[in-house]
Amino acid sequence: MNTKTRFQLSLMMFLEFFIWGAWWVTFGTFLNSNLNASGSESALAFSTQSWGAIIAPFFIGLIADRYFNAERILGILHLIGAGLMYLMADTSDFSLFYPYVFAYYLAYMPTLALVNSVSFFQMKDPAKEFSNIRVFGTIGWVTAGMVISYFFHWDSPSAIENGALKNTFLMTAVASAILGLFSFSLPKTPPSKSDNKGISISDILGLDALSLLKDRNFLMFFVASVLICIPLAFYYQYTNLFLVDMGMPNPTGKMALGQVSEALFLLLLPVFFKRFGFKKTLLVGMAAWAIRYTLFAYGDAGELTFMLLIGIALHGICYDFFFVSGQIYTDFKAGEKVKSAAQGMITLATYGVGMLIGFWVAGKIFDLYTAGDTNDWNQIWLLPAGFAVGVLILFFVIFKDEKVALNEAK
Repeated sequence: MNTKTRFQLSLMMFLEFFIWGAWWVTFGTFLNSNLNASGSESALAFSTQSWGAIIAPFFIGLIADRYFNAERILGILHLIGAGLMYLMADTSDFSLFYPYVFAYYLAYMPTLALVNSVSFFQMKDPAKEFSNIRVFGTIGWVTAGMVISYFFHWDSPSAIENGALKNTFLMTAVASAILGLFSFSLPKTPPSKSDNKGISISDILGLDALSLLKDRNFLMFFVASVLICIPLAFYYQYTNLFLVDMGMPNPTGKMALGQVSEALFLLLLPVFFKRFGFKKTLLVGMAAWAIRYTLFAYGDAGELTFMLLIGIALHGICYDFFFVSGQIYTDFKAGEKVKSAAQGMITLATYGVGMLIGFWVAGKIFDLYTAGDTNDWNQIWLLPAGFAVGVLILFFVIFKDEKVALNEAK
């Protein structure tokens, strides 16, 4: 890969995840402060991500992969996203806001697959080259948080009170427009399917991989993957609002510690996986969710700030040790014939169905423990902590450990 192409792909990844991090991290706080949304309304808004994850594979598999260059679709979708972001920034009523955010995720979620397609097409050895490009996505997400907290201070209490968080949508709109236009200059990535027989709805939904559920261990892993998304949804939906309520300075910038942690633990995952095996790796990941929410329940922004920061930094273990190791396990169990279908099935079950349930549950719990302007964060966090412990115990009892070779999961 030449230097120009490497730069183009790196900038593409940076902007792709800068766009997501620029508004998604503070989204829960925006809904609460700017739109006075209830927990149920917040759940509806957050669940648009899940609907996007469910619908995006159909768009990519049935349209994008067959008829159009990936870089052109990427550009069009981000230009559409820029317009929707501008409309979202200028909306103060939830009933009007919801259709915009729903439409936005229908446009944005396919771009996550498209940036990968554009990258892979330019690489001779994706296994070695992709991580060096993808890391710029993490840098982009972290940069967005830093800009919000330390440059513009849009997440300070006074700024939030004055409605400053709407500026995150305007910033995202500008970044989306830049990436949309820039995408048309990316290396050409032609359709991967030249006929109408290349892929079916069964392929997209991963139905060919349903036979894997006959395996007791894989079935248990599948169920645990869906269930653990319930406590996961609490983190995305309410952490920023929680930190703001606690009075933590620069909460959005501090939440970027989670992405830094994710990158670091991704490097440690192969070592832990090889030494302790798949079952213990997943158990540690589930335990980290319970520990994180317990720290949130009893920490504060005063003498116990360190508890909140540790809880944020545990994101690397929470995500990498469960979801990334789960992808490796799925790849190992599926084999060559249904490998792609199996990954599609797990993604649909977790980011689609699991997160959809999780956002709904989180919204109900928030409404249950909110009285006026006061939120009982102790109870709000202890419930997903206890749920994570329950999933951990269930998995520990039913799942029988088996050796999973990292070098077989390609």
